[in-house]
Amino acid sequence: MENNNKAFGLWSAVFLGIGSMVGAGIFVLLGEAGAIAGNLVWISFILGGIIALLSGYSLAKLASVYPSRGGMVEYLVQCYGEGVFSGSISVLFYLSAMVSIAMVAKTFGTYTSMMIGNNLSMANIYGVGILLIFMIINLAGSTLIAKSENIIVIIKLSIIIIFTIVVSFYIKPELLSIKDAPPIVNIFSSIGLTFFAYAGFSVITNTAEDMANPQKIILKAMILSISLVMILYIAVTFAVFGNLPLPEIIKAQDYALAEAAKPVFGEMGFKIMSIAALISTASSINANLYSVTNTTYQMAKNGELPEVYERNVWHSSEGLIVSTVILIIFVLFFNLNEIAAIGSISILFIHGFVHIGHLLKIKETGASKILIVLAIVAIAITIVLALNYTSKHIPNVGYFIASGFVLAFLIEIALRLISKRVISKQIRNRI
Repeated sequence: MENNNKAFGLWSAVFLGIGSMVGAGIFVLLGEAGAIAGNLVWISFILGGIIALLSGYSLAKLASVYPSRGGMVEYLVQCYGEGVFSGSISVLFYLSAMVSIAMVAKTFGTYTSMMIGNNLSMANIYGVGILLIFMIINLAGSTLIAKSENIIVIIKLSIIIIFTIVVSFYIKPELLSIKDAPPIVNIFSSIGLTFFAYAGFSVITNTAEDMANPQKIILKAMILSISLVMILYIAVTFAVFGNLPLPEIIKAQDYALAEAAKPVFGEMGFKIMSIAALISTASSINANLYSVTNTTYQMAKNGELPEVYERNVWHSSEGLIVSTVILIIFVLFFNLNEIAAIGSISILFIHGFVHIGHLLKIKETGASKILIVLAIVAIAITIVLALNYTSKHIPNVGYFIASGFVLAFLIEIALRLISKRVISKQIRNRI
């Protein structure tokens, strides 16, 4: 029986995970991945989902033993000890997550400008507005976060599912013909992109401390949320690529899902799917702000960020306000397109480090060594594929990522010298 004093049960955690995953990714990355893999992109979504399941399994087993709001930050400290390395990777994780949220906020602003009819110069203002709204929601406490996320996810999933079912009746089989498909190798080149469409699943681990029984719930929540999202992505892919010729999808790749509604629903369908995009991006911001708040709180508690992040404000921590201010600066003053690509690959590296560290704790977690090794190998392959794809647009991407690691290391050292605080584990001797 679910403990009423805990904000997250099985389905609340599942909805939070779905809300985090089905954000800007499916509305933007579907077109980009389709430009590479063509009408075989559904295979890429399956492979990306399998990698997400392997990675999610590893994180869920760690969360069961170390149920901390710090999520991946706590696992890094547990696996690698209370030192500079775990602190530096934690700082990099925080910075990468901030860039991702800022990008989603910008996407929300762009769609809002398009819907209202204003020019795109207002997009940043709308992006800042949605950040402030969800900052207030998150300040109100995790129970309200869970409730609001459930409502948002139900609304956006209903729109996407109805669209997918109706449009499926109008699919043109010739558009899905294998004879017109691109080379098989293109499928593997697009896995880096399709994996990013699942990337929000790690937010589920941040709910462990707010669960009545994380040992029983969190792995189920992880598998359910990723599996449901995989089914949704595959169905949506068939609906879009079965109704629009590939050249049209590539032309409208930033809003391919909305464009695919036009042949059946007309201009009204385009507007409805654009509204769904707004709801999805808002939901993603909501879910990921919760994650960042908990991460910053844990990092401050462990000594990796200034103490200001740890101070309580209402039902949350001051870290939420500080993080929101940083996000607003990102949205208003930075061109985040290239930074976001670099941040996404950095997150892949961080997942890899966590899974490698998990091998050191596998007796405590009771996880399958085979599955953890498969997660490591899958992440490594995805990194290579993502670097290969990104390097075509950002030739010096490898140097930029290395610079990100160096910057995180310098920030960690500087914070230690300034604050004089020592990193420490929150969860001790649980086994």
